[in-house]
Amino acid sequence: MKIVDLSHPIEPAMQIYPGDPVFSCCPAATLEKHGFNVTSFSMGSHTGTHLDAPFHFFDDGKKVDALSLGDLVGPVVVLRADRAPASAGGLGPRPRQLLTWDDLVRHSDPESFQKLEKGGARIVFIRTGWAAHWKTPRYLEHPFLERRVAEELLRRGVRVVGVDTLSPDETPQEGEEGEGGFGVHEVLLREGAVIVENLNLQGLEELPEGALIASLLPLKIEGCDGSPIRAVAWSVQV
Repeated sequence: MKIVDLSHPIEPAMQIYPGDPVFSCCPAATLEKHGFNVTSFSMGSHTGTHLDAPFHFFDDGKKVDALSLGDLVGPVVVLRADRAPASAGGLGPRPRQLLTWDDLVRHSDPESFQKLEKGGARIVFIRTGWAAHWKTPRYLEHPFLERRVAEELLRRGVRVVGVDTLSPDETPQEGEEGEGGFGVHEVLLREGAVIVENLNLQGLEELPEGALIASLLPLKIEGCDGSPIRAVAWSVQV
């Protein structure tokens, strides 16, 4: 069975959300001095490919160690925004473009929406193609979702929404506020859903035809609001 990695490497040069703790690591013990290697590292809970638990925004929301594992492993529906005609030619959304529910309906496979309407998946990935800009300044200028997208997905029973961008909401430039604030975060996390950010969905092209399954498991960090994950996916014949 072929399994593809949907996670970005955690490394010092990676992007983080503006203001979050930077990632660092250094030797705490070495073979030469101690006879074994141990590494000490420091990072924020929302580093790299990671998930947001409801506690990220709400005091009474579930924390990482209380999340249902059954919601984080299972069938996936992929909605597409990477097929939209770009203003400069080619395909894909523009920098800082607001992506609407109608955009996703227009550019996604009809089969994906049929499965979604039938309650066939509790995990949805929204593919913008922006993972191609990882580790470049352009990555911070990602497209973002309108609030209605979150509302429509919840209405269809979705419990996990994953994006291949830094956030499903606009990442504000220094000294500015993002359009719509944290509307998508607030809608999803208030209802106990989970958000996965910084996915690398380019690996999906490597999978054979079949139903897509993903695993998005966090570290079991007691009382925490988020956690890096090792996101992987595979396909099964149906």
